[in-house]
Amino acid sequence: MKKKDIHLLSSDELKDKLKLLERELNLERGAKGKVNSGKIKNLKKTIARIKTILSQREKGIVK
Repeated sequence: MKKKDIHLLSSDELKDKLKLLERELNLERGAKGKVNSGKIKNLKKTIARIKTILSQREKGIVK
């Protein structure tokens, strides 16, 4: 997901998306066979972006 797309979502939607992405990351890490390291990297980046935006919203920092 792109940064501007993430900013458009509400906090509740972001929390739901975060749970979904974390579950997907765990599945990718635990998958046997061919590992898609590019997908894992993108999942981790998106999770970090969502966590950062949620933290900023809680602290009242709006960009």
